[in-house]
Amino acid sequence: MKPRHESPGLLDGTTFRCFVRREAAFGFSWHFHQEYELTLITSGIGTRYVGTDVQPYRPGDLVLLGPDLPHTFASEPDQDGPAEAVVAQFREDFLGPGFFGLPQFHELAVLLASSSRGVLFSGAPEAVLEILRELPALDSPAAQTIRALEALRLLACSGEGVEISGPGYTAAPDTALRDRIDKVCGYLRQEHTRRLDLAEIAAVVHMAPTSFSRFFRRAMGLTLTEYLNRLRVETACRLLTSTELPITEVASRSGYANLSNFNRRFHELKRMTPRAYRTAHRPRSD
Repeated sequence: MKPRHESPGLLDGTTFRCFVRREAAFGFSWHFHQEYELTLITSGIGTRYVGTDVQPYRPGDLVLLGPDLPHTFASEPDQDGPAEAVVAQFREDFLGPGFFGLPQFHELAVLLASSSRGVLFSGAPEAVLEILRELPALDSPAAQTIRALEALRLLACSGEGVEISGPGYTAAPDTALRDRIDKVCGYLRQEHTRRLDLAEIAAVVHMAPTSFSRFFRRAMGLTLTEYLNRLRVETACRLLTSTELPITEVASRSGYANLSNFNRRFHELKRMTPRAYRTAHRPRSD
């Protein structure tokens, strides 16, 4: 992973930490960890990868990710400024063993359980956003921990969360299996805009094509073709909203040689045509 700017003063072995991630652009770094993670996008736009889900992100988006859920945020350099996010990470026992099993914290326990596939709060309460923005600047780990708990309480009561990754996805329990799928996802991220065949992708993890197909579907909860379409359609969305390229060129640059197939796959995932998507997401001029 690229270096992150972290708040100073947090010792190794603590159960909670928060920091500001600020870079010219967020590089693709597909990873997972044992901590829960709250990420608030404060500047820049890009693409969010969580489990099997591939979607754009924008300032104000807040996600809660559970332990061992592969994820990354990726963007391109922007002349308007750096990419920036506030990140808080904490362990299951960051307030002590069994804390969230207490009856008064039932709603928080439900929230944390739902994060196994990721939860998106695109309309998070402003009070939560304020807490997270100020969190890294607090000079006491105790103060940070108390404020983080308050943010989780408000989120649990908001009813605004939407599950991110599909129901077919579960985190791979085996490290070797997880390393394989992470390697494949990183490769597809780099190569999805060109023609790919099954044998080439299977070779990335030294597997036979038929075995790889079963492996990928079992690990990801969807087929390789379905996952490739998600990557390609998301690339198309970025081109539709950031360029004036003709639809045919957008299709080609996204990895589709056939315009009809592109239109069909795009509509399946976005429930609208590429042209309608461009119109709906075009920046408005005052």
